[in-house]
Amino acid sequence: MKVMSLGYLRVESPEAKEWATFGPEVLGLATSEDPLGRPNVVSLSNDDRPGRLTITEGPANRMTAVGWELPNSEELERAADELASAGVEVRRATDSERAAAQVRDLISFTDPAGFHHELFYGQLTLPGTFRPGRAMSGFVTGGQGLGHIVLVVPDLAASLDFFRGVLGFRVSDEIDMMGGRVVFFHVNPRHHSLAILGIPGMRGLHHLMLQVGDIDEVGVAHDLCADRGIPLAMTLGRHTNDRMFSFYVRTPSGFEVEYGWGADTVDDENEWVVTHMVSPSIWGHKPGAAGPPGCLEPVAASSPEWDS
Repeated sequence: MKVMSLGYLRVESPEAKEWATFGPEVLGLATSEDPLGRPNVVSLSNDDRPGRLTITEGPANRMTAVGWELPNSEELERAADELASAGVEVRRATDSERAAAQVRDLISFTDPAGFHHELFYGQLTLPGTFRPGRAMSGFVTGGQGLGHIVLVVPDLAASLDFFRGVLGFRVSDEIDMMGGRVVFFHVNPRHHSLAILGIPGMRGLHHLMLQVGDIDEVGVAHDLCADRGIPLAMTLGRHTNDRMFSFYVRTPSGFEVEYGWGADTVDDENEWVVTHMVSPSIWGHKPGAAGPPGCLEPVAASSPEWDS
């Protein structure tokens, strides 16, 4: 299966409207119109592809969909066949679902943790239209996609087998922490487009990473959070595995945004070697004032499905 990048992320939140200022004024994201004209949706992007991140007003803080890009329609059909052969129920999109995602076509399925995933091709691109919400140099996207996400899963082994064995994601490295493991996957040169953290009985979106093109953008965003009294989940620091210089801010929707610069990339052609580490950071990334994440939910071991 040729998953190329993380294409988009959709979340639901009672505080969706706060993203209309938090997204552009603090993070520097561009705003765009919702293709279906829904008044309760905030549509944001970090490049020339509108709607990379959409937040819909709803009763709970939760991830409703994550979209993974494939190169063309042939690969989409091949992916549908591979999922079906693996015993995964595949759902074809409706016209309104394709329009909402602004893609030519997509299929969807549920992973072992109950998360809703979409595979798509033909995402809308409007070259030269990206206008950040505040003066800044821009974000690292292109072939590396939107950024990366970290998911909390109740059964690490089941999710590891699924992403590696069914979707074909490649392991970058692992970190031992909190008595468990975090496994990092890449699908392109970005060090990881996905990481999974196993916490029995819990699931949810931990954070979305946005990578900027200039180290000073991290400092500007850090100052904006301080000026506005926006709580940090983790202080400035540098990670051990991808060497990202970043901080973590708690978003209006409970999950975190890692705002970073300078990550290493993966080179599979030169036989990337998987290692494991015992600390997530070389320095910094100390707990901030934000408190525990507000986007995780308990899940019974016997009922992995996420009602959506």
